[in-house]
Amino acid sequence: MPRDGGSFGGRRTHASQGGVPILSLTASFQSDDPGLEHADEMPAAPDPETLPSFADLYGEIEHPTAQYWSYGQPIDGRSVSPSIFVTPQEERSPEVLSWWRVAKALPDDPLLHAAIAAYASDISIIEPVARNHGLSWSTPGTSIASLDHAMWFHRPLRADDWILYEAHSPSASGARGLSIGKMFSRDGRLVASVAQEGMFRVPWIGRVDKAG
Repeated sequence: MPRDGGSFGGRRTHASQGGVPILSLTASFQSDDPGLEHADEMPAAPDPETLPSFADLYGEIEHPTAQYWSYGQPIDGRSVSPSIFVTPQEERSPEVLSWWRVAKALPDDPLLHAAIAAYASDISIIEPVARNHGLSWSTPGTSIASLDHAMWFHRPLRADDWILYEAHSPSASGARGLSIGKMFSRDGRLVASVAQEGMFRVPWIGRVDKAG
C-alpha cells in the first residue's frame, strides 16, 4: 500500500500464514535532506575485543540452544552487562549494555547494513525486563515473546563494525514489558533507536481466569 510525498514515502505490508495474520509492517522512507542535528551521547563501555564472546562463555555446553548462539548465530555479540543466558543477574537492573557486529566484511550496501541492524535489534532489546525481575533466559516455565517492534534509523551504519547497544526498560505491567534501545557506532554516533514491547509470563505469578 504505497503513500508517497515530495521527500517522504510510506509502505504498509501484511503477512499471513495458513490464512492467519502474523505480521503487520509499516515502513517510512525519506530522501537525503539537511536539517537540525543533535543526539544523545554514547555511554562509556569497555572495548568489545576485551569482552568474551558467547562461544567463550557457553560454547562447551552440549545443548542445541547454546550451540546455536555460540556457533550458528551470524551476529557476534559481546555483553558488557553480566550474561543472563543461564543464571539471573545478581544485582537487579532495568539496563543492559552490549556490543554486536557481523564478524565478516560486508559489501557497501546501506540497505543491507540497515536490514542486519534491524535483525540484531531484536536479540537483547527486552532483556532489561528480565534483568530487573531476577529472571534469566533459562528460568523454568517462563514464557517470553515479542509483541511489537519499532525502529528508527538516524544515520548510516556499518553492521560489520562494532555497534554499542544500550537498552532500558521504563515499565512492566500486566504481563507486558517495554524496552527502549539505542545503537551507537564505535566512533560515538547515535545511528538508530529501538522500542519493543514483550510478553512476560512467569510461573509464580498466577493468570486471571477470565472464563469464570
